[in-house]
Amino acid sequence: MAYPGYGAAHGAQDPLYGYFSAVAGQDGQISPDELQRCLTQSGFSGSYKPFCLETCRLMISMLDRDMSGTMGFNEFKELCQVLNGWKTTFASYDRDRSGTMEGPELQHAISAMGFNLSPQAMNIVMKRYSTNGRIGFDDFMSCCIRLRGLTDHFRRRDTTQAGAAMFHYDDFVQVSMSL
Repeated sequence: MAYPGYGAAHGAQDPLYGYFSAVAGQDGQISPDELQRCLTQSGFSGSYKPFCLETCRLMISMLDRDMSGTMGFNEFKELCQVLNGWKTTFASYDRDRSGTMEGPELQHAISAMGFNLSPQAMNIVMKRYSTNGRIGFDDFMSCCIRLRGLTDHFRRRDTTQAGAAMFHYDDFVQVSMSL
């Protein structure tokens, strides 16, 4: 099957394309439920529990530049790179190998990824993503996706790079609801 926008040689050049094609099917796009099955079947989450459907929706929305609610090959390829980086980060900061992170571990991981959050913001993150003070892999991924998405949207509006941006209410709702 030829993927729209790619020549026949593309699949031969990128081994990930064959996997993408098998998951995406005839439409050449990956939906949230297809992504969930793909990540579960590939064993991406390893010994951690599989991703919930909401996390898969967030993964797609993070890279969904055409706002289709699905993921094309380039978006899928970028997602794989991002997820591998976050998985490595999670493993390196889950020092006790419990499969979860506690607040201090999460704070170090988030800081290492370049997100400088105040103690108040970290408290909100912990309340949102933790269960009994611990954050599992799925929730860590959701947290990273939201932080990246919010940061990307903010940076686009912070045109002077001053750490301040102006949002209209509708724009704020669109950004908040899309992540």
